[in-house]
Amino acid sequence: MAEGELIANESGEKKEENSTNALLENGIEEEPSFSDPEDFVDDIKDEELVPELLRKKPKEYEGFDTFIVVDHIPQVGSDRFPKLKTVMNKLFSKFGRIVNDYYAMDENGNTKGYMFIEYETPEQALEAVKVTDGNRLDKQHILAVNLFNDIEKYANVPEQWDPPKPQPYEDKGNLRYWLLDPDCYDQYSVLYDGGEMTAVFLNSNPQPTLIKERKLWTETVVLWSPLGTYLATFHKRGIALWAGEEFTQFNRFAHEGVSLIDFSPCEKYLVTFSPQLAATDDPQAIIVWDVRTAVKRRSFHADHEHIVWPIFKWSIDDKYFAKVSQDTLSIYETPSMMLLDKKSMKIPGIRNFSWSPSQNLMAYWVAEDKDVPARVTLIEIPSRKELRAKNLFSVADCRMHWQKAGDYLCVKVDRYTKAKKEKNESKYSGLYYNFEIFHMREKQIPVDSIEIKEGIVAFSWEPVGSKFAIIHGDGPQLYSVSFYGIKQGATVSLLKKFENKQCNHLFWSPAGQHIVLAGLRNMNNSLEFVDTSDFTITATTEHFMATDVEWDPTGRYVVTGVSFWAHKGDNAYWVWSFQGRLIRKHALDNFCQLLWRPRPPSLLSEEKLKEIKKNLKKYSSEFDIKDRMVLSKVSKDILERRKRMMNEFRNYHEKRTDHLKAQKTAFLELRYGDKNQDENEADNIEEETVEFFVKQEEIVIDEEE
Repeated sequence: MAEGELIANESGEKKEENSTNALLENGIEEEPSFSDPEDFVDDIKDEELVPELLRKKPKEYEGFDTFIVVDHIPQVGSDRFPKLKTVMNKLFSKFGRIVNDYYAMDENGNTKGYMFIEYETPEQALEAVKVTDGNRLDKQHILAVNLFNDIEKYANVPEQWDPPKPQPYEDKGNLRYWLLDPDCYDQYSVLYDGGEMTAVFLNSNPQPTLIKERKLWTETVVLWSPLGTYLATFHKRGIALWAGEEFTQFNRFAHEGVSLIDFSPCEKYLVTFSPQLAATDDPQAIIVWDVRTAVKRRSFHADHEHIVWPIFKWSIDDKYFAKVSQDTLSIYETPSMMLLDKKSMKIPGIRNFSWSPSQNLMAYWVAEDKDVPARVTLIEIPSRKELRAKNLFSVADCRMHWQKAGDYLCVKVDRYTKAKKEKNESKYSGLYYNFEIFHMREKQIPVDSIEIKEGIVAFSWEPVGSKFAIIHGDGPQLYSVSFYGIKQGATVSLLKKFENKQCNHLFWSPAGQHIVLAGLRNMNNSLEFVDTSDFTITATTEHFMATDVEWDPTGRYVVTGVSFWAHKGDNAYWVWSFQGRLIRKHALDNFCQLLWRPRPPSLLSEEKLKEIKKNLKKYSSEFDIKDRMVLSKVSKDILERRKRMMNEFRNYHEKRTDHLKAQKTAFLELRYGDKNQDENEADNIEEETVEFFVKQEEIVIDEEE
């Protein structure tokens, strides 16, 4: 070391020592050391520390899983090649970043009609094959897209074909057994104990009957399928479906981080969504599954910043599903899962759409654009024929509500109130509301309109019938409830208006006619049961801190509940009759959720249903007997047990009587000695039956009930 370096080193050490001494003299501790000790062991994995970054880390793949072969592309010269490359890159970059592409050329520089594309992941390559194979590029070119590995597989197909071996049939049992219950009791699922316990009950009288109960059956919530066939449970790795009398596992659907699901109306398909994968723009964020086979039919990207669930909406017969993106309406058909007619509908300004609940037609609305008015349009699928359109002005927003039978469509239109334009002020000062009623079954689909100046709190159609209800007013606690009706070939008319009601939710009975006006969460928890046949209030009551109201599928019972997820006390659910009579209360530890098991539509024709209703008195005697059993609070199990015990006693009595008769001679010898004794003495023996009081039970039946 040179002399100058040594002097500099010593000087630096002295300065550092003097600096440390000065800090200690001023009462400041020495600077801490951030170095790990020599025996330190790092037990935190990178997967736990930075999972988002590791998902984006490039991966190495063996073989050619990320390559696809695109055949039947146009054969062009070098002058048109740049345009062809631009078109192909635009088409195939939708499924992921293209790492490499190669166009086969001849000696003259012309394309040979096929190309190779390399993606980052095998999933991106597979998605590109599913979507683009068979797509029409133009009038003369239909693309044939395959995975590179499949080309080798197809080239080595053996000449001798071996038919697949038949798989043994696995009987899943009767998946709709609950519909055969002789007493027509419905089932419901209950989630309690903070979500750790799940149970399924039969809504029997006088107390519900437990059918199945499991701990940690689901990690979040449970959900019934639309027709009640399956019970879905949520797990970190996917979804499980349970069915049958013992609720055995029917199928599993592996989808990491799944949080939302949606069944198609006929239960043929299941859509699952993973926000975890959507955050990384994974092409597997949304998956459409076949429910019966658990086969993945197709996957989609998701715009995780603008998720409105459900992303896909289904037609009533499961033949089509659709979604809206920027100025585009995409309609897919099943079972191919491909775009209808191989193309989307370009509709500038489209905001939302809704399928009819009874036929394959849909309604969509388009927002205003400068001098072009907003528009509601009805189209038929698959022809895409426009059936009806209505222009709307000064529109802020639209909401579409279909009547359950598809006879009517109500479009709630939020409109701006025009005001005189002042300096530095908007030309709009507020909102008012229109309800546009489309008469779907009438010729040329006429439209009625009603206007309400006050704020709209809730709207709901009667499920069976042509009435609808609106809660409106400027609040904050008292609102008006208006009921409107529609007659065939007539306009909309106001049937009844209730003033000063403390309610913010409408709950119609599935059978129609009866409705519950409820004030939930931030209201006063009031419940009013209304019979809309004559608009009489059958009951006015309350359930303190109620958060949920659920009608059973038949409209006989309604349940109100206080969920643990909203309130940490008084968690319970109460069962009411459709007229508002409290039947029973159930307090469960940390009760969270109650869902009734849906019923599929009746197989009986309309004529048969009318005949049954007309002759209902024929069955009244049988119903009266069952009603007396309910009123006397004697359950069916107790009666069967008593009957069984009585039969056992009678059998035992007969057996002992026969045994006594067989031993009668021996008993007489024991008492009188010689069997040859005068038979007259034996004949003078008398049998005596002694009866004594055991128990008296009185059953009081309230005739008014």
